[in-house]
Amino acid sequence: MNEELKTLLSQPTASIPDAGRVCFGLKRQASYRAAKKGDIPTIQVGGNFYVLTSDLRKILRIEAA
Repeated sequence: MNEELKTLLSQPTASIPDAGRVCFGLKRQASYRAAKKGDIPTIQVGGNFYVLTSDLRKILRIEAA
């Protein structure tokens, strides 16, 4: 696991663009499209959307440290 992925997963949430780029190699708009489609699961807090890193760990099949 590379350092950027470790850093991303060390936080409880991540932005949609960061999650898409680091975990799936997606560009910004492709990340938002994947989130809208449901391929990247998100939660909404107020008017903002975030990705739970616990969900990313499940998708990537990475055990929590």
